[in-house]
Amino acid sequence: MEDHRDRGTHRRDRMTERTESLFDAVGGMAALRRLSDTFYEGVLADPLLAPVFADFTRTHIEHVAVWLAEVFGGPADFTARLGGHQALLRSHLGLSITEEQRVRWMELMTTAVEKEFPDDALLRRRVLEYFDWGTRIARDVSAGSEGDDLGEPGPTPRWGWDGLT
Repeated sequence: MEDHRDRGTHRRDRMTERTESLFDAVGGMAALRRLSDTFYEGVLADPLLAPVFADFTRTHIEHVAVWLAEVFGGPADFTARLGGHQALLRSHLGLSITEEQRVRWMELMTTAVEKEFPDDALLRRRVLEYFDWGTRIARDVSAGSEGDDLGEPGPTPRWGWDGLT
């Protein structure tokens, strides 16, 4: 029988001593808005990603910042005002995101994180781990058609110093 305990990093191996939320560590809502602005400036100029955002509006930047705030331990405003996890997932239906697009998305987000967030290697790593995890879900969901039943995805995920909480 295969022993699965040695696969990947165990949660207990990643425990950190930091007590502040990722939301506070990145600089709160102002930093998340800057991150979204910087990131989408690059996305909209990128020939591979711009077509995915053909229906982009400036409101999208604020919605992304509100989503990230909730995920990283800040106010739960995405759930309270914008439809929560289900709405976020549904917004990706029918986009048909390719792995090439997902990887490019990560490259541009990495650049934005390096520009807008504190020079803290662990903080940046944890944030980028969330984005890697989330973009894989977005890619998978995007293969579905608009109107597909996604079932109940549960509450908005929370991401902290030790990953998914």
